[in-house]
Amino acid sequence: MSRTISEKILNGDAGEIVEREVDYVMVNDVTGVPAFEALEEIGTPPILEKIVVIEDHYVPNKDIASAMQAKRLRDYVRKYNIKHYYPVEKGGVCHQLMIEEGFAAPGRLIIGADSHTCSYGALGAFATGVGSTEAGAAMASGEIWFRVPGTQKITVEGTLPKFVMGKDIILTLIGDIGVDGSLYAAHEFYGSAIRALNLSDRITISNMAIEAGGKAGIIPPDDKVFSYLDNRVIGSYKPVYADEGAQYADTFEYDAGSLVPMVAKPFLPSNTSPASELGGTAVDQAYLGSCTNGRIEDLRVAAQILKGRRVHRDTRMIVVPATRDVYMRALDEGLIKAFIEAGAYISGQTCGACLGGYMGVLAEGERCVSSTNRNFIGRMGHKDSEVYLASPATVAASAVTGHITDPNDLD
Repeated sequence: MSRTISEKILNGDAGEIVEREVDYVMVNDVTGVPAFEALEEIGTPPILEKIVVIEDHYVPNKDIASAMQAKRLRDYVRKYNIKHYYPVEKGGVCHQLMIEEGFAAPGRLIIGADSHTCSYGALGAFATGVGSTEAGAAMASGEIWFRVPGTQKITVEGTLPKFVMGKDIILTLIGDIGVDGSLYAAHEFYGSAIRALNLSDRITISNMAIEAGGKAGIIPPDDKVFSYLDNRVIGSYKPVYADEGAQYADTFEYDAGSLVPMVAKPFLPSNTSPASELGGTAVDQAYLGSCTNGRIEDLRVAAQILKGRRVHRDTRMIVVPATRDVYMRALDEGLIKAFIEAGAYISGQTCGACLGGYMGVLAEGERCVSSTNRNFIGRMGHKDSEVYLASPATVAASAVTGHITDPNDLD
């Protein structure tokens, strides 16, 4: 029987319950402690080579509570001598690190105690978020059970217009199908526009599969992926592709040339409109960063738009490179200097304000245009603040004008 990528990696048909060995289990500073507590309750020694621990949500620690949480996590790391451990000085946002450090690769089965683990599907992996208890159990057994998801096929053909990025593709899809349009379904993305995307934009698309309710967001791996993994990937891997004649639960087709810079308005990622229709929406803050759009390619796009311009006097711009490597590359390329000269603030690598943690939390009544992935009530701060999701290009253009702006409309 012909199968989709998810069905082949999980070795089962849609709807079937399977138990499979995982390649890696990732936990972070928020989810790691309860995962290790679950592991200790089981009482079985962990399978060390499968465990990855990354501090990212509250780094550097913002208060006593987060400091105590990080200390407890470090205690577990030392107790079990966890090899794959990334503390504040080594790391960055967990999902970008999992890719940079070679854990994510085609054909692999990866779980993480964070919902945006689906990011690794951009490299052809089946990757999905789980709860801390499930992560702890998988640390002990090396396995986890799944109901094999059905798959939705999304095809984008043609050439993307100027300033239309991966973020705009996924926001368009979520706007069309809703935040429940892919409940427990996997995405597979195809078409000439997807193949033309750089890896960064592909990661953005896979990252937000969860915002449509998806279990995974997978892009078939190609030479761009293989080249990226050269001298980076840990171990060997085997690419997996859908069979000819594979059965899909739904299909969606888009003409790339008709896509435009999009914005998701409060309070759902599906509440989308073209950026050009929101020109009267003033913003107090423009936020560039996160596992969704904190990569070097994102910073390059924003810096180019800011070149020769200044952040609006009534708007603050915060730039957060996703990892130490991204930060160092931005330094080497002069991007950090460009942001500072334009009037932006640069943070070290952290999840920061994406989850309303710190480094850009919003006050009552404030409005932020953000390259992050969620805009729920109170997501980045006060319950009466507002978050508008957009691409790095749109975030940068909006920072310049002080209101939500299609980057094509800049003078």
